[in-house]
Amino acid sequence: MIYIIDHKDSFTHNVVHQFENFDNIQCDNFNKININKLKKAKVIVFSPGPGSPKDYSISSRIYKEFKGKKKIIGICLGFQLILHCEKGKIIQQNKIYHGYQSKVKVTSNNSLFKKNQKFTVGRYHSLKLQEPFVSKNFEITMRCDISNTAMAIENNKEKIYGFQFHPESFLTENGNLLIKKILSA
Repeated sequence: MIYIIDHKDSFTHNVVHQFENFDNIQCDNFNKININKLKKAKVIVFSPGPGSPKDYSISSRIYKEFKGKKKIIGICLGFQLILHCEKGKIIQQNKIYHGYQSKVKVTSNNSLFKKNQKFTVGRYHSLKLQEPFVSKNFEITMRCDISNTAMAIENNKEKIYGFQFHPESFLTENGNLLIKKILSA
């Protein structure tokens, strides 16, 4: 079972539909967590959402409790939440990307995806990771092909993955392939 933590975002419904292709889903609001179902889940997904990751202390506690114990996936705000919990600094971007399509490039040999592979992705965010970012076992594995902004992270040792972009968006080509590859890792 995949447990999706909803940060009250309109995209969460699309995230649920995408992940339903791969397993049974339980989705609850971040402030109404079903602890029993969360403990039974094989995968925890932190959804997109408004605001900043520092606004979601319950989700941060869940991340810290289950890090290394369950596979964790973060999408947009969820990506930022993982980075925030790993002492990354999340900052306002100069340009806001809402409904914007970009090319991202795999930049790591350690990625689940082939180095130099490119994906067209949908972006909906005004915040980004301030670099440099260093955290044990984490690597930035995808970057925007134009701005070089961090677009994905992987921690293959503890099975933690995050996308700044939205794999569930119609603007993202091969979004199901991205999710399938991570779920099967």
